[in-house]
Order: sequence, then structure tokens, then C-alpha cells
Amino acid sequence: MAYGDETIEAVARERGRALVAYAYLLTGDLPEAEGLVQHALVRTVLRPRAAADPATAEAEVRRTLLVAVAAGRRRRGPHAHAAARTPAHEALLALPPAQRVCVVLHDLDGLPPDRIGGLLDLSTGTVRSHLADARLRMGSPAEAAEVRA
Repeated sequence: MAYGDETIEAVARERGRALVAYAYLLTGDLPEAEGLVQHALVRTVLRPRAAADPATAEAEVRRTLLVAVAAGRRRRGPHAHAAARTPAHEALLALPPAQRVCVVLHDLDGLPPDRIGGLLDLSTGTVRSHLADARLRMGSPAEAAEVRA
């Protein structure tokens, strides 16, 4: 087994479902979410420092997912699981990818705009703009709060 393989296998086994759920929140499509997680796991194992320990590896997988979605590198097909979505999830999915990722990182992961900017290679002002635009597009603050639940 190559360096990092065991770590990635442990992350996939122990945190795989949570990672797929996170990717599903970002994409709205379960097969797409599963594929993105697989892609992120492979990319992480190819970076030895990123696969040094389970916590670092999981953080790198999440970062890879977020960057891929924010950059629009995902399939654009019909969403097969639309019936299971809440109105708040639909509103989140209607956002442009960069806004969606900023909202997830800020509202769900609790990251401040400067940390989000560092993760996505964006200025803090751009992140704040994405968050403000997303809130306007999503509608009421109640809908934004429901996304956090």
C-alpha cells in the first residue's frame, strides 16, 4: 500500500457518508455527490502531505469538493432526488456555485469571510459580496436560517 492509502481508506470508511451528505448539499444530486467525493478522495491520496492523518485528509477532501463546485466543475444534469429537498435546499441549489459554496462555508461550517477567502482563493470583499447576493436571491432570513438546520 502506498503512503496515505490507509489514511484515505479510513476517511472513506469512517467519514464517507458525511462527506457524501456534504457534497449532496452542494450539488443536489446523489450520484453526482458520490462521484465528487470519489474524485476528491483520489486527488487527496495523490498529495502525500494532504493524506498525512485522517483530520488533514478529511479537510483536504472537503476543500477539494468546495473548490470543484465553486469553479463549476460538476455535471449539469437533472437532479434525480429533487423530491427529498426542502424549499431552503432548493433555494441554495438555485444559487450560482460560488455563492452556494460561500453560504455553506459561512452558515453551515461557521467560517468567517476571511477564512472562506483563503480556502477559495478569493478576497474577503468578494466573499462578503457573494454572501450578500446569496441572501438576496434566497429570500427571507427565515429561509437562510432553515438552510443552517
